[in-house]
Amino acid sequence: MSINDTALPANFIRQIVAADLKSNKHNGRVATRFPPEPNGYLHIGHAKSICLNFGIALENNGICNLRFDDTNPEKESIEYMESIERDVQWLGFKWSGLHHASDYFEQLYDYAVQLIQQGLAYVDSSTPEQIRANRGTLTEPGIASPDRERPIAENLDLFQRMRAGEFADGQYVLRAKIDMASPNINMRDPTIYRIRRVHHHRTGDTWCIYPMYDYTHCLSDALEGITHSLCTLEFEDHRPLYDWVLEQLQTPCHPQQIEFARLQLEYTIVSKRKLNQLVTEKHVSGWDDPRMPTLAGLRRAGVTPKAIRDFCERIGLTKQNSWIEMGVLEYCIREDLNENALRAMAVLDPLKVVIENYPEGQTEQLEISNHPQRPELGKRLVPFDKTILIERDDFAENPPAKYKRLVLGGEVRLRGSYVIRCNDIIKNADGMITELRCSYDPDTLGKNPQGRKVKGVIHWVSETHSYPAEVRLYSRLFSVPQPDNEANFLTALNPDSLEIIPECRIEASLADAQAGHRYQFERTGYFCLDTVDSTDSKRVFNRTVTLRDNWEKD
Repeated sequence: MSINDTALPANFIRQIVAADLKSNKHNGRVATRFPPEPNGYLHIGHAKSICLNFGIALENNGICNLRFDDTNPEKESIEYMESIERDVQWLGFKWSGLHHASDYFEQLYDYAVQLIQQGLAYVDSSTPEQIRANRGTLTEPGIASPDRERPIAENLDLFQRMRAGEFADGQYVLRAKIDMASPNINMRDPTIYRIRRVHHHRTGDTWCIYPMYDYTHCLSDALEGITHSLCTLEFEDHRPLYDWVLEQLQTPCHPQQIEFARLQLEYTIVSKRKLNQLVTEKHVSGWDDPRMPTLAGLRRAGVTPKAIRDFCERIGLTKQNSWIEMGVLEYCIREDLNENALRAMAVLDPLKVVIENYPEGQTEQLEISNHPQRPELGKRLVPFDKTILIERDDFAENPPAKYKRLVLGGEVRLRGSYVIRCNDIIKNADGMITELRCSYDPDTLGKNPQGRKVKGVIHWVSETHSYPAEVRLYSRLFSVPQPDNEANFLTALNPDSLEIIPECRIEASLADAQAGHRYQFERTGYFCLDTVDSTDSKRVFNRTVTLRDNWEKD
């Protein structure tokens, strides 16, 4: 196993696969697939399915295919396909085969002809509204279409002419002939082909009829030799149709569909339609906005693949839908970044400090550890001179009780540097503090002062040797745990989900920050360089997550 070599906890799918291997049910094979529709960017919910499908294959020396379910060309694009491939690879997985449902369009057509020849499918002239109205209810059977008993020869002729483009969109559909009185509404003669004159991003204008998902999915699985078709719970009621199609066509491989609960994460939505609405209506900057639950957004925010894989493993698999607290994901992110992110200093709201007794024109290069618990990550040089910048809220003229930072007449330690004392305050005409006049104890570099105890430690940067930066403080996109429950999910948008601080100062080492590197800004949070908006002249850092959970509980 290349992703996780630690012992993995049991879950019901692992137990099923283990039992199948023991009984040689699939001739000792394990083959899974991840089959997204390329109609949007992948989100955190897809990550659970990716980790499950690829993980099961890895654990059992099997294969996992990436297959695009590209049967609805009106909403699909090459852009989405490329983003999906990128996201799967970023999560750390490699597919055994790259396939598309469109690869099988000819075979799917031939299978449909076979169903017609067996008297198990018919061409229907009913409109979608008529089909829906005649489907029946949970307590009443459906009403058969007048075309249900159309002769086989006539069905074959009409279906061939549908393919040839003789009919208008929606004029006919091909329906499976199963049971209009079935207690499972999905078995009441479901549509398996419809006419759509839409240009397909792979097959062009070759086809004007396209197969439906329930018909396509099971046959694609069978054609690829999939053994375990792992789906979310909404497909449980579709499993009888999945099995019916394969049984009627007697495919050489009959995959086993197994359902699991989908990921429902608080303070997010995972509907592609609604995510697309957020993008198109410009409530966010794009699919990769760091507030979005997309993998592209999480990546841009600085979340690591390891944190997402850990999260997916931690929440486990069940057969019951439930909501996962956002704090669980944030915990996994913090745990990973706390261990692996380099430390650095950035001042978001600068207050000037002049160290009056520091030698004029002198600059020291202080060695400060990149990670206090990981000496193997080395040290960096941080310039220190007469004028530094600290956070404005690290000084209080009228401090509250138990305040441990800088006050007039008090001392504080600068991170990795000296102890300083505040001697005077400079204010402007409006009464705002613009500068602190301080002194330093030159004998406190790396050691405590003699005869007194300094409790507070604050971060800082050199005014001369620091760099300007824009810092973006991202928070949860929605202000309620389950925004989908709102009458209009847009009303639940958090107006404070993004705060842009345009004039921050970062320590000199961050001038060479690289895309993909994560940093803990001392006492502020975890950050990464923005890969989209940063330039050589403008450094932009995104906050991945705060140092601790400070979200107000309901």
